[in-house]
Amino acid sequence: MRTKIIPVIMAGGKGTRLWPLSRATAPKQFIEFVGDRTLFQATLARVSDPAIYDAPIIITNDDFRFLAAEQARGIGIALSAILLEPIARNTAAAVAAAAAFVAQKFGDDTLILVLASDHDIVADADYTDAILTAQKTAASGKLVTFGITPSEPATGYGYIEIGDKLSTGACTVKRFIEKPAQPAAEKMLSTGGFVWNSGIFMFKAAQVLQELALYAPDVELAAKQAVAQAASDLDFIRLNVDAFATSPDISIDYALMEKTSNAAVVPASFIWSDMGSWDAVWKLGARDAAGNVTSGNATLINTQNSLVMSRHGHLAVQGLEGVAVIASEDAIYVGRLDESQNVGKLVKQLAADKSTASLTETHPTSYRPWGGYTSILNGDRFQVKRLFVTPGKKLSLQKHHHRSEHWICVKGSAEVTIGDQVKTLGENQSVYIPQGEVHRLANPGKILLEVIEVQTGSYLGEDDIIRIVDEFGRE
Repeated sequence: MRTKIIPVIMAGGKGTRLWPLSRATAPKQFIEFVGDRTLFQATLARVSDPAIYDAPIIITNDDFRFLAAEQARGIGIALSAILLEPIARNTAAAVAAAAAFVAQKFGDDTLILVLASDHDIVADADYTDAILTAQKTAASGKLVTFGITPSEPATGYGYIEIGDKLSTGACTVKRFIEKPAQPAAEKMLSTGGFVWNSGIFMFKAAQVLQELALYAPDVELAAKQAVAQAASDLDFIRLNVDAFATSPDISIDYALMEKTSNAAVVPASFIWSDMGSWDAVWKLGARDAAGNVTSGNATLINTQNSLVMSRHGHLAVQGLEGVAVIASEDAIYVGRLDESQNVGKLVKQLAADKSTASLTETHPTSYRPWGGYTSILNGDRFQVKRLFVTPGKKLSLQKHHHRSEHWICVKGSAEVTIGDQVKTLGENQSVYIPQGEVHRLANPGKILLEVIEVQTGSYLGEDDIIRIVDEFGRE
């Protein structure tokens, strides 16, 4: 049996509970909230010790494939593989597909550690001890989950009742408990013997498949067939869509962990949050003397115990307590921290209105395999964007039927192809690309290239791109 653990990081979620920063196309795992790393990058960093882990496997979807790859590259983390789910089928299908892939590539007895990419965890000595306890327990044949010692009677988490202690240091599982009402949560906290269900798991690859075959055979069969019929695409592995689609839409907890008699739990006291609300972000942030957590440009007067974050403009907050004020480039959320679990209801209301639906889907900043762009200004027959291109990367060779473009280089150096001509732009130099002309933008330098793009024309949608040559395999 392999002695090292292969982390499997699930990074395909499209949650909007941290709106307006998190959107369907820009989910929370890929956003920097507090600090200089995204939640996804922090998750990668936690499993980077080569003495314990092999290179991780990422399971995500087509929309986030380049973003995941680029964020891993940005912190120097090598990956074993990136598996692409063709459609969303919840965590049971994702775990089963990853287990089938690991068993096929690395062997049946390989241990896998299943992690969400959007949790915030303090990887201290308690965390390492919990991982090593789980490693021993999973190697002995158990399906292991991690239980976090509750710090409050939280109603937003599921709970696990702890059973007898095992020789490895883990415990048996008496039962799983759904997210409780407040009185039940308070009773469990006062009684003791209950832990939060973290959604972190460890088990042998083939063993979890064997037990899924007993308790959720449709999930197991779909995953195995999706992996067996998978296709390679650049650095990605595309799971077969027809096979994967036959899997039921069910979580790994419902499909397996709540049914098996072979579950074990590792009680752990490390700091953990599923970052499911602005209240959770505030609790984990660095608070000042007044209990405030701030990020970006903000001035606070006579304000206590609040979260104030700005991605655009300067926020001035006066005379408030216990609030969240979150400003993205195009929307501002203001609400009480103790009601932030209900942001999802607000997002549903916004999504139901045609005039605001786009605020829940797309973000002004979009990421691409070469870098990305931020929408600055939209008008009638024109729009202005800031393009940013990673050193050594280039956009596709392309043309547009309905628009022309002006590019102004404001940082770095740009290699511009227009027709059969190639020229280099320095800072404060510009170029015009006529409608219908073949063109390409590249960054030949060693620093980030930034270009202001002014588009004019009768139609300015992103689907007016005819790619002629694309190194990322996009059509």
